[in-house]
Amino acid sequence: MQKIVFTGGGSAGHVLPNVAIIEALKQASTYDLYYFGTSGIERSIIAPLKLPYFCFETPKLKRGGSFAAFKNNLSIPFRLLAAVKRVKKALKEIRPDLVFSKGGYVALPVVLAAAQLKIPCLSHESDLTPGLANRLMQRRCKEVLTAFPETADRFQNGRYCGQPLRSSLFGRSRTSARKIWAEDTTRKVLLVFGGGSGSAALNEAIRKHASTLCQKYYLIHVCGRGNGMESKLKNYRQVEFIEDMGGVYAAADLIISRAGAGAIFEAIALKKPALLIPLEGQTRGDQKENAAYFLRRGLCHVLPQSDLDRLPEKVEETLQDTALYEALLRAPYQSGTTAAVAAVQSCLQTE
Repeated sequence: MQKIVFTGGGSAGHVLPNVAIIEALKQASTYDLYYFGTSGIERSIIAPLKLPYFCFETPKLKRGGSFAAFKNNLSIPFRLLAAVKRVKKALKEIRPDLVFSKGGYVALPVVLAAAQLKIPCLSHESDLTPGLANRLMQRRCKEVLTAFPETADRFQNGRYCGQPLRSSLFGRSRTSARKIWAEDTTRKVLLVFGGGSGSAALNEAIRKHASTLCQKYYLIHVCGRGNGMESKLKNYRQVEFIEDMGGVYAAADLIISRAGAGAIFEAIALKKPALLIPLEGQTRGDQKENAAYFLRRGLCHVLPQSDLDRLPEKVEETLQDTALYEALLRAPYQSGTTAAVAAVQSCLQTE
């Protein structure tokens, strides 16, 4: 059987598209699949798939002008070389036919090591503008698959395929989901999540305005592991992490979220209105660009982090926007899993 190594991590957005592709390939039962990642969030997300997991540590670029960031970034070349060496040794033992990268700093040493061993690589870019890792890796990949059509033109070897989405997100019963997730099934359900590790600013704003929101809506607040706080507020349900996202999506009438590409594409593919709050601060600005792209197309509403005090009124405005619902029904963005799997299979066939 052909062997494929998947890699990517650091955030759920760099892992979940891999999960979608892995699940589709496992149905064929003709591939040996492996995962290379760090001890971070990717390890816990991949664990239920029961793949052989090779764990390594690799440096991450820290943005900002602090001394800690400068000290970290100064040591990156040396730590990256060490990671490449360790990964290369593992790849020699496995001898995969293909490496599939989801981008991000976790994937960089894997692709660099694979290129040295002449192992073909594919990568995927979810954001509108390419991340640093994919820009560094593109010449070592046969193709860079993209979630946005326009992004493919930014790579010499770019190819649009869409955003791979897990099949478990689709075809869920709204009635059954609401019975599980909402104690009051007569109210509209707001689903709030700020990423796998939670967002301090978003969590704080939700808790500040929860009493106001819960007077009219049922609020499901996914706050991230370790961020839970005791609350007896009626019509408010707080959870740290959700494994069955398809079920909770089915129950939701509005999604309040950061503007990672994965979360946006999930909402649009499921035809769910979303109020996006792009991450600000130590970031390259990819979330702002993602949100602005879909805002221009009338497929979401956006609330800057600096305006979180306006959260209740923006929730009301988004829910009452009939044009948004109509635009979502017409939106062409669907799951890119089938196209990504086809690209993997095509690459294997040409080797």
